Amino acid sequence: MRALGLDGFSKGWVAVLLDGDLREIRFCRDIAGALSIGFDRAAIDIPIGMTDDGERTCDLLARERLRPHSSRVFTGARRWLWTEFSDPDQANRDAFQRGQKRVSRQLWHLGPKIMESDAFVRANRSHDIREAHPELVFLRLNDCKPLPSKKSEAGIRLRRLLLKRGGIRAIDRWLTDERFGTGAKCDDVLDACAVAIAARDAAGCFPEGIAPRDAYGLPMQIWS
Repeated sequence: MRALGLDGFSKGWVAVLLDGDLREIRFCRDIAGALSIGFDRAAIDIPIGMTDDGERTCDLLARERLRPHSSRVFTGARRWLWTEFSDPDQANRDAFQRGQKRVSRQLWHLGPKIMESDAFVRANRSHDIREAHPELVFLRLNDCKPLPSKKSEAGIRLRRLLLKRGGIRAIDRWLTDERFGTGAKCDDVLDACAVAIAARDAAGCFPEGIAPRDAYGLPMQIWS
């Protein structure tokens, strides 16, 4: 099983490959390059499948699972936000007029990555590419005990330990030597590793069973 995990960062994508005893990390400019690595199953920390109003059952279930840290799951991704608007204030005014929730600044800035991923997945439906959330993976690896923030020293230290236990023993080197000069942050590397484990294990998903589909037939399901 060649399992690939992807997480976006300011200059591209972090790609982590797990294949038997092989552990490999790459920093790629675009998602096509990141997914050009041969894989059997890929997981990506980005919404796959979107509704017109931004409401998805998988987001609500994931937020409930992560309590008391529900805010670690961003909600409200809608294709029209980025296809129709280039300014978040204008987009939010339109969302208000439609009777929908406003988009957060954090989610708005993920828009280019969301649309890049959406275009690739829609054009490559034969590939097994799934949405995953790193915080759900880390929660599972931590025996379902809530973790400190991934921005804190304690949170980084715990996530590194959990990844080592999960078989990614090169994480310390990846966070220093491999990451240097790429523009990726520590949490970008940690998150890519976590979703690679989700791709490898496919241990569970929200919602369980058959995934609801969006208007383009894409599944709306988050794996851990």
